[in-house]
Amino acid sequence: MNQLLAALLGLLLGSIPFGLILTRAAGLGDIRAIGSGNIGATNVLRTGNKKLAAGTLALDFLKGAAAVLLAAALLGPETAGIAAVAAVLGHCHPPWLAFRGGKGVATALGVFLALAWPVFLAAALTWLAMAKLVKISSASALTGLAVAVVVAALWGGWPLFWPVALITAYVYARHHANIRRLIAGTEPRIGQGK
Repeated sequence: MNQLLAALLGLLLGSIPFGLILTRAAGLGDIRAIGSGNIGATNVLRTGNKKLAAGTLALDFLKGAAAVLLAAALLGPETAGIAAVAAVLGHCHPPWLAFRGGKGVATALGVFLALAWPVFLAAALTWLAMAKLVKISSASALTGLAVAVVVAALWGGWPLFWPVALITAYVYARHHANIRRLIAGTEPRIGQGK
């Protein structure tokens, strides 16, 4: 029962579409009608409003962390991994948006922090370094997530590795079009294009 409740908690918190809420509140309309059509921070940045993009990033991050921390506190630490995976799935497939949400990177980083700070730190530092080096959001995020899996395996063993690896695999799957563009050399740089 606790595992089911943790999954529901993660799904509900993860499915809050902060990118859509913030852009509508700012009078910018429906974020799904521009750029990639996603509700995440990278697409919000395409509105030209850096503050809204930063707010979206922070809130998507925090909802992931909150899901894990609340599940662990209310339902037991063994439910943290389930809440983590569910939060990312909720962000990617919010039921109130016809199951079409974001790609899950910011929410994944939030759950990583709540699960084990070294995993988050490794992913975030890699993401920032890659963003500065190549200036491509997807490449930065995907590299950071790959590093997170390695650190999770070394730091926490199976209880930490399985949710981090599962989340990373799913976020990679969500980025299939980005990966194709990266291979083709056509992926846009941060703040531009799709």
